Amino acid sequence: MRILLVSPNTLTVPYPVYPLGLDYVAASVSHAHEVQIADLNTLSLLELEKILTSFCPDIIGLSCRNIDNIDASDSRFFIQDYAAVVSLMRSHSKATIVIGGSAFTIMPREILSILGADYGIIGEGERFGLLVEAIKEERDPLQIPGVISASSEIETIIPAPWDGPIVRDFHRNATHNSFYLTQGGMLNLQSKRGCCFNCIYCSYPHIEGGKHRLVAPDEVARTALELQDAGAKYFFITDSAFNSDIKHSLAVAKAFKAAGVSIPWGSFFAPMKLPESYFSTLASAGLAHVEFGTESMAESVLKTYRKPFGVSDVFTAHRQAIDAGLHVAHYFLFGSPGESAATVTESLDNIDRLNKTFCFFYIGIRILPQTAMYDIALREGKITTSTNLLKPIFYEADDIDRHTIEELVRARVGKRINCLVGSSGPDEIRAVNKMYSRGHTGPLWEHLIR
Repeated sequence: MRILLVSPNTLTVPYPVYPLGLDYVAASVSHAHEVQIADLNTLSLLELEKILTSFCPDIIGLSCRNIDNIDASDSRFFIQDYAAVVSLMRSHSKATIVIGGSAFTIMPREILSILGADYGIIGEGERFGLLVEAIKEERDPLQIPGVISASSEIETIIPAPWDGPIVRDFHRNATHNSFYLTQGGMLNLQSKRGCCFNCIYCSYPHIEGGKHRLVAPDEVARTALELQDAGAKYFFITDSAFNSDIKHSLAVAKAFKAAGVSIPWGSFFAPMKLPESYFSTLASAGLAHVEFGTESMAESVLKTYRKPFGVSDVFTAHRQAIDAGLHVAHYFLFGSPGESAATVTESLDNIDRLNKTFCFFYIGIRILPQTAMYDIALREGKITTSTNLLKPIFYEADDIDRHTIEELVRARVGKRINCLVGSSGPDEIRAVNKMYSRGHTGPLWEHLIR
């Protein structure tokens, strides 16, 4: 059978993201089938149309990465774009269409209804290989855990996290690689799945499970070396938080050194208590960029978010990373339950004490099902069980509105070169594209650190 895997994501802010998930989906398909990947970051809809008519797929897998951009100040909704892609597929192919991806897993029934696909896969994409075999053998795909259809009347059941092998199928000569190699030189990889944290707004535990499933450090290093040999100048580890398993992350760094990985890399980190030598050890293995998911510098808000760290831990982790010679950024999220002018000011006062950093500010928490934030908003009467959450809805604190929060934040940091409030605007996008065209690599925010 001919299998076409499509990444409809065209969001390149703050930088283009390689469609990592499709490598794992491709690996789940038996070698008896022919697999091709179509990445809409590199293809126009007209070019996709030509692939549909020339390749003539029997099954099409569409990976939905994002519902929207999670930005209340400049909200962008992507589901209608995905629907246009499915409509194009229907008009130029008779293939069975299967939807999956992290966005789909968050609200599967709603997205399947709008997109009109034949099947959807809730959870991790490795079950796509099972679905392909079921169709080939004329068995019912709905017997596979996590597979649903628009016609199935059974209640949507969230499957257990994938317990089979986590295998990636990366092809160094794939046509879409060149786009990412020339637009920042960044490819990415994963060292584990699952998130052990319990942040009130986050859908990671729902998507990947609440327990870590670790990839062997030698395997992570082998993949990193493969990306390097393919021409990558930088790679990003996409774990929810690379240091959520300290022992494993140190073992991965050790494996990088042993394998001869020589290009720089970065990842997301939680600014929690860490061994004093932690960041210096990772820096010696090529770590260059630390992106802290700090979210707030107000003690009460961190507790509301259920963060595994306090303000003092943030300062300590920040110092450790700076002392190790690393580029450091922090992400902040304002508008939590209990947020007030006082907590915003407390957070901004503490942020002022962070030296040598870049700060990303987001105002407004997207309410997503299967999160504690949903339960809080429901309990407080801000939403009901019939509220349509597919279109972005953001939590509104009782004591301060988002507009006032934004005024306070912009009054403090709005003109600082090392601070970005909300999504990148056209000026920032043009600047990034110009730097990439001049051969700069990586995430680039380090050039604005002050």
